[in-house]
Amino acid sequence: MPIISTWNMPYSRLKLFVTLAFIFINLSSAADINGKHSCQNGHKDVSDENSFSWTDYLVLGAMLGISCGIGVFYGFCQPKHENSEDFLLGGSAMGTFPMAMSLAASFVTAVELLGNPAEMYTHGSQFWMICVAFVLVVPLTSRFYLPIFMELRLTSSYEYLSLRFCPRTRYVAGGLYVLQMVLYTSVAVYAPALALSRVTGLNVYLAVTAVYVVCIFYASQGGMKAVIIADTFQTMVLIGSLLLIMYMAEKFVGGPSVIWSQNYNTGRLELFNLDPSLTVRHSFWSVVVGGSFYWMTMFCSNQASIQKYLCGGKYRPTLWTSCVGLILVYTVNFYTGMILVGHYRGCDPIRSGAIQGADEILPLYVISVMGSLKGVTGFFVAGIFAASLGTVASALNSLAAVTMQDFVGSACGIQLHDRKGALVAKLLSIAYGALSFGLVFIVARLGSVMQVAISFNGMVGGVTLGLFSLGMFFPWANSKGALFGSAVAVGLITVMCIGQQVGIADGTFKEDTKPTSIEECSCLNVTAIGQKNIIDELEPGAFLFLFRVSYIWYSAIGFLVTVVMGLIGSFATGAADPKDVDGNLLSPPEFLKVPLKQASKSGAAVAVVSRDAAVNINLEEVDRERGENIFNEQVKIKVRKTSAPA
Repeated sequence: MPIISTWNMPYSRLKLFVTLAFIFINLSSAADINGKHSCQNGHKDVSDENSFSWTDYLVLGAMLGISCGIGVFYGFCQPKHENSEDFLLGGSAMGTFPMAMSLAASFVTAVELLGNPAEMYTHGSQFWMICVAFVLVVPLTSRFYLPIFMELRLTSSYEYLSLRFCPRTRYVAGGLYVLQMVLYTSVAVYAPALALSRVTGLNVYLAVTAVYVVCIFYASQGGMKAVIIADTFQTMVLIGSLLLIMYMAEKFVGGPSVIWSQNYNTGRLELFNLDPSLTVRHSFWSVVVGGSFYWMTMFCSNQASIQKYLCGGKYRPTLWTSCVGLILVYTVNFYTGMILVGHYRGCDPIRSGAIQGADEILPLYVISVMGSLKGVTGFFVAGIFAASLGTVASALNSLAAVTMQDFVGSACGIQLHDRKGALVAKLLSIAYGALSFGLVFIVARLGSVMQVAISFNGMVGGVTLGLFSLGMFFPWANSKGALFGSAVAVGLITVMCIGQQVGIADGTFKEDTKPTSIEECSCLNVTAIGQKNIIDELEPGAFLFLFRVSYIWYSAIGFLVTVVMGLIGSFATGAADPKDVDGNLLSPPEFLKVPLKQASKSGAAVAVVSRDAAVNINLEEVDRERGENIFNEQVKIKVRKTSAPA
């Protein structure tokens, strides 16, 4: 066949051609992927496979090097940042596609990339219904929350709370965010690095150091522009690695029909568990309703997300594009988990002792089945690293923004302009990166506290979403009520979270898992039956109901408690007069917003005036169609920037 005819191949044939070529290149080092493993203490020993080849290091190094190169380009080859806003918002001139990819990168962490296949393997497919939550959250975000932020153009979203309530609510929300992100980034980097090290042999601290050094470099040198472009590249690496692993693994197991039937036979295909109990770990209601509240905290009230919205123009296409990207990643992740069910159906690596935790099962599969293929393991690890880089880089930039605007500028009254502000923002990015890196060594010794930190992420998000919603939708809410509601919510969810983790640690509370078997393990001389559903053995009263509530409800509970207790506190201390509330701080619908604007004391529409806004009153004569000269007073209020188009 002439070479030129390959350009006309159907897509499926071309894909097969590329795959065969890739495998052919690896024949020089290929080993029998289904070969025998040595045994140690009755378990499979994969130590012979737990090493990176030079090709793997080359692939991983290329991804890290390109990320650094992006920082060099935007830090040294582009015009210097004129001020802190230019550094933190990227000049507000980023395109829709890189914005969407950057949002997806900040939402998808390495913990989720390893955790979702493990979730499918151990608990089934119910959590995939979180994709429905994505579709529900996007219109809510674009209709009710983002118009306010896009009109105000505030570098720190928490400045809204100062305008609507008082500076103290701003400092409380900003402080919670700093604590949340510094702790969560440490966990989000250390947890996957630990899982990879146990299976691939990578030194965990070397992996963590590489992530932080690269992140701190390009985030501090290139600012938000570098973060967004690097996120776009890393998202492509992440998706590419997932698709490659899924495609090759599917062929090894036997194809979609075999995979589907094996998962169906083990009871893992479950999407509509309609049990209304709040204690069910994952049901249709908890995943769709509770998951919607969780993802609203990420889309609507998370500083890193709002900061990225301000970097671009049209935010609705950005939201929908990132939504499609998230659904793609989650779907590929869960399908990969279905493949793992088929591969390990007769020899569960957790019960056989091959791995210590479920989050190690995907790395184990890649290294044991595909480790002999040059570069595959490196590409997979590069995808995991890319997810960690996206999480940390977005966090560092947003932490610098919150500190600059809420604490240095507002609380301390220090106004830094021009390049001095940009320099301080860079130094803050470096400082937060160093602090988060230092916490990794503490997190490594805390064990189960890592789970508390992940739950804390949802808890803080629910409270923050509640504060913003209280201000936007309830004109009667006042600052005392907002502070009271947030304090009660933080206290309640903290007690629930810690209580559940203590119960899990001492064995009082155990999560149910799907059946597994070890009767086909070649290294074990025992016959085993499917693992029993442990949670059914516990009496309903054995553990306090409050502690048994599923973690996925934490954001919803935090939101509802903040709003309800905030309203109670507001009316108890003297509710705010809606006439005194600026209508532009309230969210649509317009039937509520317009009357409040008309009822304001001045009798004219009042827009939000931030610190540097200037009021310019012009008196001018307007020539009407009938030739009448009407003396008309117009109030023109200049906001930092005009609102972006939707």
